[in-house]
Amino acid sequence: MPETLANLGVMLRSSWRADRTRSIGALLATALVPVTRPLRAIGLGVMADGIVAQDSGTALRGVAIVAGLTAANRMLDWASVTVRMRLREHTILFLDEEVIELSARAPSLEHHERPEHQDQMELLRSDRHYLVNPFMPIAWSLAAVVQLVATIAVFAGLHPALGLLPLAGVPALVLGLRAEAWWEDAREQTAQDSRLGIHLMELATQPAAGKEVRIFDLGDELVDRYQELMRRIERRHAAVDVRAALTLSVAWALFAVAYMTAVGFVAGQVVDGALSVGAVVLTLSLGAQINGQLAELVDNATWFSRTSRAVSRYRWLTRYVAETEAATAPARPAAAPDTLRDGITFAGVAFAYPGTDRPVLDGVDLHLPAGSTVAIVGENGAGKTTLVKLLLRFYEPTAGRITVDGVDLADIPVDDWRVRTSGAFQDFAHLQLVARHSIGVGWLPHADDDAAVAEATTRAAAGDLHQVLPQGLATQLGREFEDGTELSIGQWQKVAVSRAMMRAAPLLLVLDEPTASLDAPTEHELFDHFTGVARVVAQETGAITVLVSHRFSTVRTADLVVVVAGNRVAETGTHEELVARPGGLYAELYGLQARSYT
Repeated sequence: MPETLANLGVMLRSSWRADRTRSIGALLATALVPVTRPLRAIGLGVMADGIVAQDSGTALRGVAIVAGLTAANRMLDWASVTVRMRLREHTILFLDEEVIELSARAPSLEHHERPEHQDQMELLRSDRHYLVNPFMPIAWSLAAVVQLVATIAVFAGLHPALGLLPLAGVPALVLGLRAEAWWEDAREQTAQDSRLGIHLMELATQPAAGKEVRIFDLGDELVDRYQELMRRIERRHAAVDVRAALTLSVAWALFAVAYMTAVGFVAGQVVDGALSVGAVVLTLSLGAQINGQLAELVDNATWFSRTSRAVSRYRWLTRYVAETEAATAPARPAAAPDTLRDGITFAGVAFAYPGTDRPVLDGVDLHLPAGSTVAIVGENGAGKTTLVKLLLRFYEPTAGRITVDGVDLADIPVDDWRVRTSGAFQDFAHLQLVARHSIGVGWLPHADDDAAVAEATTRAAAGDLHQVLPQGLATQLGREFEDGTELSIGQWQKVAVSRAMMRAAPLLLVLDEPTASLDAPTEHELFDHFTGVARVVAQETGAITVLVSHRFSTVRTADLVVVVAGNRVAETGTHEELVARPGGLYAELYGLQARSYT
């Protein structure tokens, strides 16, 4: 119950903040529409009594009541639909903005990398059609209750016992909500299978995997795997459908018996002269309405339940962001430095990804001197990227600490530190914007500054990009949009590195294998270029440039080479020092890689 009440509060606040005027209008119109329906039954009863009594005045009065209430119902229904559609549009915008802002604001990457968090995010995305109009299930459920109360009042006016008829529908309402809980449990249990199904669909329909799908003749395999997933999901859902259908059938059968009993009772009262023929017409009309009203109430309660579940996931995202922000908020805030004088130091740092017990890094002691170019090397999975994630505060160490010029990095507000960093990564984003903005967003205040963008491409050794951009920086990138220009993977990499170079003087620049798909000589040339650029920047701010690579031959010009192996820093030194070290890991791996290229 506390969870439901909290969700209800969020649903009301979201609609109110999105469009308060239409929220009020939707509530009033939606609540008044159903009231007219049971009142029309009174008009039918009056009309029937007038016809039986051959009283034209009474009959016409009944006709007027029915006609007037029907017109009012149509007008209110039209107003309700019009207001609700506009309210829906505004709420879509409001909640989409909220989800985007929350997901992007979270300082941690945990919700992108943990499977159970990804399940929650996928369910949140798939429930978007419930989130976009959270106010309406409240309004419709309230309307259904108002309509039912009006019906009870009319029935009770005929005979107090008849007012109890709607109670026969309570089992259907309760069991309907229970069935909805069963369906939702089934969705959560099959969320990972559903995500895998989406992945298989993307493999078949998106260009990235197109060549491999064809050369390996994977079409039938993808279909077979997709069908097996869907069969597994369908079996789980079908079992719930059968269980719900049997349960609800019993509940509606009980209501049918109660309804027929009420009709028989009224008929007996008419025969005895206690009620008029119009009472029979009224009972038949309202009885049929009650069946629909109860079904509508069950549907609305189900709708409310589903929306509440979707809101629960939205609240989970809100809590997650708040918790990660609180966890990274410094107890003793310190300003981020404008320049580095000593450097960045790891002291006894250990880290294990949330949800796991296996440390990725353990007991790391490392000093990155101010103004240096640092190369981090090691085999795949050694922990190189994890070091970078800690430097950029995508995660916090589980033990030990990182200091910047002697100040604990945890004491510097995350946003202040991020403003003084920049980076390009192996899994870089393909921002399908115009080229100017795909690069320029690396420094938002200068996203429209062509001179700044051009300087960034020069620093990234990507000055030749203009040769493949037919409209220059105004070229739309990506074929998913009209007149878009598709780039090769190497060209996309140049765009990503240029984006990282937009900030002309960051204190920390990370290049985490952004050129890994290039051949070794080309990557070596680029790293030499980046090293030269880094030394220029270092003279101004003492900035540190971190180059991550699994190729030992490409980082020979770095001031410091850090070798990561076995969850630890195995060796540090210059290239020459490490190569000359007898029995050293770097010397061994460097020799192995060098021989593979000869």
